[in-house]
Amino acid sequence: MKIDPKEIEIERDDIFTYRRIRRAIGYLGISMPILLVGLSFISFFKTQLQPSISHYYFTNLREVFTGTLCAVGLFLICYKGTSNASIWKNDNLLTNIAGIMAIGVALIPMNPDDFAIKIYTIIPYPKKWLGWFHYGFAALLFLIMALLSINVFTIGQKNETRDPKSILNENNIYRFCGYSILVFIIMVPVSESLKFFTYSTLVLEALALFAFGIAWLIKGRALGDKGMIGKKLYQENNPVNTEKVFEE
Repeated sequence: MKIDPKEIEIERDDIFTYRRIRRAIGYLGISMPILLVGLSFISFFKTQLQPSISHYYFTNLREVFTGTLCAVGLFLICYKGTSNASIWKNDNLLTNIAGIMAIGVALIPMNPDDFAIKIYTIIPYPKKWLGWFHYGFAALLFLIMALLSINVFTIGQKNETRDPKSILNENNIYRFCGYSILVFIIMVPVSESLKFFTYSTLVLEALALFAFGIAWLIKGRALGDKGMIGKKLYQENNPVNTEKVFEE
């Protein structure tokens, strides 16, 4: 069978595109809490440290919050993953829903402590019940992120039989990140009920975003895949990064 060089080039470009989108999603997820918290300590922005990430909607850092979430949402929607008969493993469906949820979280804010500052990006009505959409969107977004890490990202090596696998194998990292997201998000209402400390929700949300970001960065091979990294994470013996090979 004759192989068309153009098909190889298209496949190569697809690999690059997928990996870049994955890395972009990962970097955005990790950078959002770092930026919001870090900028809170700079007097120029006149923003105090908030009790949760969602509270930043009502501060001068609102654009960082909404802009990052909208960017993540658009990347997730543009990311065309694989289809699967099982809804829980359907990459394409789950990322599309997650993207819509991310944009919903950005545009429909939580209920503030003072309804005098209740504002919406699109909906001009300060109704309390609208705030519950924010919580619902956020919960569903994190749930899907956990499902992607546990059920979808692990499919690549599901039938892998080469042994032994390193404890740092990518599937172990994906599962750890996925279950961590679930634990951190479940802990949010628990911490608020038990009043652990003022910024417990902020810390738990940030940790969930870190886990989310790490999973996407590993999937996007942000650390490369040559040498020991390729062997430990991906069970591949690559003398150079695979993207480097395609570039040549």
